[in-house]
Amino acid sequence: MGREQVVELIPALRAFARFFCPHPEDADDLVQETLTRAIANFDQYTEGTRLKSWLFTIMRNTFSTKYRKSGREMVGMPQGMLESLVIAPGQEWSARGKEVYAALMRLPEAYREVLVMVVILGESYEDTAKACGCAVGTVKSRMNRARQRLKEEMGEDDRQSTRRSERTSISGMAETR
Repeated sequence: MGREQVVELIPALRAFARFFCPHPEDADDLVQETLTRAIANFDQYTEGTRLKSWLFTIMRNTFSTKYRKSGREMVGMPQGMLESLVIAPGQEWSARGKEVYAALMRLPEAYREVLVMVVILGESYEDTAKACGCAVGTVKSRMNRARQRLKEEMGEDDRQSTRRSERTSISGMAETR
């Protein structure tokens, strides 16, 4: 593993970390911790495998460990206090972006992780499966479920819109008779 390869992957690690940590400072801390653990455990890296997948796995495990620890610690403001201090943005697109982000954060971690890796980071199903430690079929299933749940969270469920259009066309037929 050359330093150049690791340095080239730092932007991808930061992007991936932002989906675990909403605050940029926390995301940067997660990236730093990931890189520290990777360097300390370089002897466990297998040459010829994807460095990016290995680093993503370390990041996911690091986040999971910190998340479990944070459940046992109470530091800072109460849970709902921070959200009440934020002023809503004036721009429609900014508000919609926050809605999408909030819906994404409500997804189960396994679904969110697959969705981020495939859709946002552009990873293949195979690479995502390696990073997540599961089968490609599992990644595809999680991806499908993540998309459906995200649509439901955003109130854009295809089944609801199909039912509405069917009701509209049926009532329109009844009126023409």
